[in-house]
Formats: sequence, C-alpha cells, structure tokens
Amino acid sequence: MSKTLIRGAKVLGGEAQDVLIDGETISEVGTGLSADGATVVEAAGQVLLPGLVDLHTHLREPGREDSETVLTGTRAAASGGYTAVFAMANTFPVADTAGVVEQVYRLGKESGYCDVQPIGAVTIGLEGKKLSELGAMHESAARVTVFSDDGKCVDDAVIMRRALEYVKAFGGVIAQHAQEPRLTEGAQMNEGIVSAELGLGGWPAVAEESIIARDVLLAEHVGSRVHICHLSTAGSVEIVRWAKSRGIDVTAEVTPHHLLLTDELVRSYNPVYKVNPPLRTERDVVALREALADGTIDIVATDHAPHPHEDKDCEWAAAAMGMVGLETALSVVQQTMVETGLLDWAGVAERMSFAPARIGGLSHLHGRPVSAGEPANLTLVDTSYRGVVDPAGFASRSRNTPYEGRELPGRVTHTFLRGRTTVVDGKLA
Repeated sequence: MSKTLIRGAKVLGGEAQDVLIDGETISEVGTGLSADGATVVEAAGQVLLPGLVDLHTHLREPGREDSETVLTGTRAAASGGYTAVFAMANTFPVADTAGVVEQVYRLGKESGYCDVQPIGAVTIGLEGKKLSELGAMHESAARVTVFSDDGKCVDDAVIMRRALEYVKAFGGVIAQHAQEPRLTEGAQMNEGIVSAELGLGGWPAVAEESIIARDVLLAEHVGSRVHICHLSTAGSVEIVRWAKSRGIDVTAEVTPHHLLLTDELVRSYNPVYKVNPPLRTERDVVALREALADGTIDIVATDHAPHPHEDKDCEWAAAAMGMVGLETALSVVQQTMVETGLLDWAGVAERMSFAPARIGGLSHLHGRPVSAGEPANLTLVDTSYRGVVDPAGFASRSRNTPYEGRELPGRVTHTFLRGRTTVVDGKLA
C-alpha cells in the first residue's frame, strides 16, 4: 500500500502538523513524522481540510451528456477539493426509480474522481403528482436517503406531506426547491428595482419564502426532516431561524454565487448571470453571509448546473438558468466568509464537509476528523494564491461560470480520495 506524508499543513487552519496517509487511512497526525518510502507533500502554510462534500450537484448523466457526464463532473469536483457529491435527479430519464439511481451510482464508482451519491426524485417525472419509488430507491444499491425534485418545486402540500411521512420511516430527507410556481410565471430575475428598470419579469422573494414557511410547518406536523435548497433571501433566513428556534428539523443551504453576486449584474444582460433562484439584492447577500456564519444556514452547496454554450450564448429570455460552481466554490467562500472574518477554516470545514455529510447520511465515510484511523479523504488548499478565473482550464464539460475574468483567492493543490491523489499540484492526477 502506498504512503503519503503531508508535511507542515495547518489542519483546519490551526497549528502546522504532519499527516501520514497509509493506504486508504490516516495513520498518524503529529509533528516531525517520517515514513520510509512515502511520497512527501511539502505543505507549509497551506490549510488541510477534510474532503469537501457537495449536497447539490447536477451531473446531467443520463440524458444531457452534452452538458456534463459523471466522469467530467467528478473531475471538476476533485479539482474543487470535493471527495463526494450528491447528484440531483433531474436527468433524462429522471432518477425516480431504483434502476436509474443505481445507474448513476455505478457510473460514480467507475469514474474514480470522487464518490457519487444519487438523489432520488420525490415525484414521478418531477411532475409533482405522484410519489416516486422512494422506498425502492432507498433499498437499492445506491441507498438513497435524499430526495428532491430540484429544478421544480413540490408545490402540492398533500404530496409534500406524504413524502415527508414516507421518508421518516427510514430517516430520509426531502430537499425542497422552494418556488411557488404561480408566483414565478414568466419570471426572469429578482423582482425589485433592477427588474423594473430593465423591464424583465420579476421573481418575488415571497415565492421562495411562502414555500419554506409551509414546509417547515409540515415537517413539524409530521415530525420529519426537510432541507431547503439554495436559500436566497433575507426573509427565508428569518423563517428558517424561527423554525429552528421551535425545534423543527430543518436544514438549509446557500450557494457560493448567492454569497457574492447581486441582481445589479443582470444590467449587463449577460445570460451567465441567469440562475434559479435568481441573484438577489445586496441586503440579501449580507443576510445570507450572516446566517451562514451563525449556523442558521447549515451548509454551502454549489448547485453546479452545467449547460452547453448554445444554451447560454443567446438572448436573456431564451437562456437556460444555472451556473457551474464546483471548481470555484471554495475560493468564493474564502473571499466572502474567511477574508471577511465571518468564518475561520474550521467553520468552513463544518459547512462544506462535516455538515453536508451528516445531512446526506455519508458521515461514516466523509466529513470525518483529520485524525489517525480516519479515511484519508482530504483537501489541501494554498490560501495565499490569487488568480484570475479562466474557464478554458475547467475540468467540467461546460463553461458557464459567472466568475470569468474575476480574481479569486485560494487554490486546491491536492485532493485525496481514500488516500489516492485525484489532484496533484493543482492538476488532475
């Protein structure tokens, strides 16, 4: 079995330590370590984190391999420091049966760049009318525990209640895309001053907030778990904060782009800024950062949404919604949360590794402490690095990033998946 000695890294941003990896496991953590025949990684000044976990990734396969495949998506994930991703169900065919989730699961096993945990659809065909085979997907080889119609909202309260009741039996969680469809018909961007000036259909905050309010009450009534996908407004933050104060079992995520970008960017009419939910106001951005810092929002999830260039290189109204995010997420979090003093690196590890692994039921494999005896799923970050984002160098098949030409801090230099390097010196192994 191969050995790797990471020398002088700041574990979770703390004191410099050496970490010895033996095979798939961390064998020692301390100072002055040595090991005959080990590959040495000199990591002085760099931060060592547990491998990142993304609870919200679109890998597009099966059906939209022109946008992304499990292979290219996991390569992008590894490049961004991720060792596990949860693959959303809005594929073609939809991941609403045991057969489809097992296909995605096995494709993940074959790709080798990170672990892939499929998310099952809540309703058949994402149509919101009839529950999918939730139990069969959970009992399948993929062992699905997270279910979502992401891309669409489970807007029928009866269907949502039944889903929450069903997954409670095996400890599952419903991840809700909170968007009241009647309030967002024809919506193109956040409803507010900018949408009024541009004459674009507005997407009101209440369309998100009303669904979250309903669903936390349903979760309380049923005694089940609900997770809020890509929370984006200050009002949503207050509802989740209130729900947690009542002891309701709710968790929430925020995307990197909602921590940094605002609807003012839509004035350019560049479809790269068209996303669901839409970019909101500066007030919302501030509220989201504060909520992530104080734990009201539990995790950062990328909502990595790749699209081929023809779906973005067109007029605003016709453009697809979504942004790629796996390869830039940690840099955006460093800029918005660490360099602003809102989080330290231990806090980043909690929100990008420990907590998403717990919510998704992967904490026996991922989001583990950096200590002896634990799986060697690790990410090494050069936090002093500054670089301009160039999507031409992305591992993802798609290039629809809102950060092209923008300087961002930090660079993943090494990613280890069960002791095997998937990224070495910033390049895919």
